[in-house]
Amino acid sequence: MKILTNEVKTVFAVVPNLSRFQAEEVTRSVCRELINLRADFAMCEEHREIFSDVCSTYLKEDDLYRISDVIIAIGGDGTIISCAKKASAFSKPILGINAGRVAFMAGLESQELELLDRLISGDYTVDKRMMLSASIVLDGKVTEEINCVNDVFVGRSQNVNMVKLNVKCDGATVSNYYSDGIILSTPTGSTAYSLSAGGPVVDPLIESILLTPVCPHSLFQRPMIFRSECVLEIENETAPGTAFVFFDGGEGYPISENCKVLVRKSEKTADFIRIKSDTFVDILNTKLRSN
Repeated sequence: MKILTNEVKTVFAVVPNLSRFQAEEVTRSVCRELINLRADFAMCEEHREIFSDVCSTYLKEDDLYRISDVIIAIGGDGTIISCAKKASAFSKPILGINAGRVAFMAGLESQELELLDRLISGDYTVDKRMMLSASIVLDGKVTEEINCVNDVFVGRSQNVNMVKLNVKCDGATVSNYYSDGIILSTPTGSTAYSLSAGGPVVDPLIESILLTPVCPHSLFQRPMIFRSECVLEIENETAPGTAFVFFDGGEGYPISENCKVLVRKSEKTADFIRIKSDTFVDILNTKLRSN
């Protein structure tokens, strides 16, 4: 809970992914730094036994996100993106701390924790990143609706057959794709799966929707960039059980023949805290060239 004092204090949620090799060590260092700064912070109830020596307040996950002012996610890009999605539901900003390998989304490296004092002084900026809202529509009814930070992938899972997908933009046909699938991503997601599939890198502050085909059986189908206000419709023309849709690389949802996936700009944003002054190009050079 928030400690009641005469001054309004920022409350931090510390959310580690302990599957990362360095995560426990980095998390302890973060907690100790916050203690030195006399900051109020809490963690999820599931971490009580591990971090009882450095943290005294534990809450259920929803309560943790609700009462906190800032979320500190410790791990790799997957951890940071997962936390950003949850934080967006509560309109809370997130700071990612790298305890993984590349962690393109991290605002701090593990050796830069002395900069956490800027969270207390307010010496930071917040990048409001566009998100996607994706809906699965079957027989005219929405069966799933999920917000994504990075991307939506519609395509095959483990079967060896390619899928046939019809893509429309605001009702007008873009193309029929016979391929392993297509990726629809935000500019933030342009450095993730889309990049690996040959898509363009887009400055995350340029709002747009990227379409990147994955191994298309065509000489002429290339990545495309659409304005953020458009609605993209992907219709599965493949036999049932063949095509799946994945949201931010998570669990796959099977989609039946003639099932549609609608993708548009979300009303939510993912709010990433930037403490350092490095630019998008600086991060590209540091993270991707060294990878």
